[in-house]
This record gives sequence, C-alpha cells and structure tokens, in this order.
Amino acid sequence: MSEEKLSENLKEFLEKGKGWERKATSVQGIFLLKLPPYRSSPSQLVVEINPTDASGNPTKKRGLILRNSIELNEFKRLINEAKLEALMSAVERANPKAEKPAKLRREEVVEI
Repeated sequence: MSEEKLSENLKEFLEKGKGWERKATSVQGIFLLKLPPYRSSPSQLVVEINPTDASGNPTKKRGLILRNSIELNEFKRLINEAKLEALMSAVERANPKAEKPAKLRREEVVEI
C-alpha cells in the first residue's frame, strides 16, 4: 500500500473510529488502536503488538502499546538484551508448572 493511501486510512480511522477500537493490519499480530481523548490529550492512534491465535484474534486482552518510533526502538533494544532471555528462563523454572484441571469423576457430581 502506498504511504499516501495508508495516511488516508489512518486519518479516517482517527476521525471515525470509536475509542479503544482495535483494527487488524495486514501483518498478523500488529494492530491499530484508537485511544480516546484523555485530559488535555486528543484522540490518537497507537500500534499494538499482540500475538494472535490460529484465527487471527489477539491472545491477550491488551498487547504491547507503541506510541512512537522512539518507544519502538527502546523496546527492540530491551527485547534483544541477552540478560532478558536468562531472566525469562529463570522465571519459568521458578514458577510452578500449570496443571490441567482434573476431570470430575462421576461419583463427585451432585445430582439435583
């Protein structure tokens, strides 16, 4: 898509979109989000990065919100930090394993 057409689409979404409305983009996991006006700030568009499921729906209620390219570059730097991977591994080892809920046995069911 041309930059001109993209700009037109973004302006239209900013004008006509509802507050907190999320729009998918052609890249799975990257969304546009319209923020409503807040105090002295007008409505604005932000980019949301949110992993998707098999049908393209976001897997998290709210993903990573990026307001400008400075934030994007800072998140890139932080995500590429080698110590982050080591920290995540340690957190995964420290957390208890999630267990699947046990199925109710027939005798545990209360008949009413």
